[in-house]
Amino acid sequence: MREGVGIDLLEIGRLERALARRPGLGDRLFTTAEQEACAGASRPARHLAARFCAKEAVTKALRLDAFRPLEIEVVGRGGPPAVVLHGAAAARAAERGVEVTLSLTHEREIASAVAWAVPVAHGTGA
Repeated sequence: MREGVGIDLLEIGRLERALARRPGLGDRLFTTAEQEACAGASRPARHLAARFCAKEAVTKALRLDAFRPLEIEVVGRGGPPAVVLHGAAAARAAERGVEVTLSLTHEREIASAVAWAVPVAHGTGA
């Protein structure tokens, strides 16, 4: 079991401009569920930016060799965020014997996330 931590920070306006310039970019970075969860917000890019940071932070915490944003899905709206891993990201976490927890934050112009890869807790059977 190997622990890991990752952190990422992003200017929200930068993501807004990229999404406006490149139609389809959102579909390459975010799952349909992630996009739908953020769509109703007054500034959807603020929430998407925090999710993007989470994906980068998870990539770092798991020491993945490539950024695969659709394999790292941030779930939860209105409560603590959680991450669901798919594909190579899930395989890497299983190989390392870890689960990933997240902390997301954003303010007017900046979004950030921290991801911790911590050993999977197994019951003792007591």
